[in-house]
Amino acid sequence: MTTAAPPTEEAASTLDAEELRAWLQLAHARGLRPLALRTLLGAFGGPREVMSESFASLAEAAGVSAAEAVLAPPSDIEGVPFDHYIEEVLAWAPEPGNHILTLADAAYPQALLTMPDPPALLYAKGRLDLLQTRAVAIVGSRHATPQGLEDARRFARVLSDAGLVVVSGLALGIDASAHRGALEGATGTISVIGTGADLVYPAAHHTLAHEIAREGAILSEWPLGTPARSAHFPQRNRLIAGLSSGVLIVEAAMRSGSLITARLANEMGRDVFAVPGSIHAPLSQGCHRLIKQGAKLVEAPEEVLEEFGFSPAQTAAAAAKRAKSKPVSASWASARLPEPAGTGDAERVLSALGHAPATLEILATRTELEGAALQGALLGLELSGRVAALPGGRFTAVERL
Repeated sequence: MTTAAPPTEEAASTLDAEELRAWLQLAHARGLRPLALRTLLGAFGGPREVMSESFASLAEAAGVSAAEAVLAPPSDIEGVPFDHYIEEVLAWAPEPGNHILTLADAAYPQALLTMPDPPALLYAKGRLDLLQTRAVAIVGSRHATPQGLEDARRFARVLSDAGLVVVSGLALGIDASAHRGALEGATGTISVIGTGADLVYPAAHHTLAHEIAREGAILSEWPLGTPARSAHFPQRNRLIAGLSSGVLIVEAAMRSGSLITARLANEMGRDVFAVPGSIHAPLSQGCHRLIKQGAKLVEAPEEVLEEFGFSPAQTAAAAAKRAKSKPVSASWASARLPEPAGTGDAERVLSALGHAPATLEILATRTELEGAALQGALLGLELSGRVAALPGGRFTAVERL
């Protein structure tokens, strides 16, 4: 990937042990809401000043429950005694690429400060300069179709080439394709994760996560060592929305977590975009619902750029760059859906078709079948009435009653 600027790794301020202890104690104080913490910091200054105030002063500034939370003894963090956890963080932070960011840090993402409840403390890995760059989120189904994966990667690459950072959540499916496409572009990607910054989830994305940590940025509000928990992912989605000027949903079922991200983005005043699909495709239903509710229908990445105020010349340049690139990356095999065991060539072709028409070249890339095998499978499917040929050398699956 060609980066827009040299990686910035030394922009974060260095916290001494006592200051880090105060930030961690406030960030993990049970019952202390982010808004109350910001109120206290505004009233008294830094975290050590807050910790040294009397109960009466704290209660007057932010309420009795906030005062009780601040002055309560620190509890264990992820089962680790508080003092031991401080030692773990102090050992983790100096490693290359690792950063602790607080609300008082100049490197803290400015976009998050427009949220009502920005985290007091963030763990980051990688390029801090990306955290201040205008961003667009691309999210969608974990069980994406081949067409959805291609669309996510293509949109991400073009938007990255135009100068936007692509934000996503490192999940299987659309998220992973968005990260890969953005890494192929000129700007890069931010992965907001629902685990500790020292863990990779899902494990299948070990290589991708390390590539993002090296060439992009990984961000987490969860303590080191925090495993994946279902309750954490809606929280993660709020940070994805908060970091971005707009959120693009590529594929989503009616009960998709991506719709939570879209709702949160809308509540924060961010733009919401959705890619339409077949009325027969379950993973298009969530996108169509968003469009009915006011999301902007987009069919090309240039339409997102126009909504973001890019000039016609900038969008034309992005389109030209896209036209010169290969239709499908040579490393597609790493992003496509796993092939079910025991399926024949015909089933591979049907799976690759999904709900949208595709050309012979696209099918060859998705299925990795040689020409003769692909042609034979298509012929058999046509004769059995499961596939129909369309004008322009395209093929489509036939819905069966």
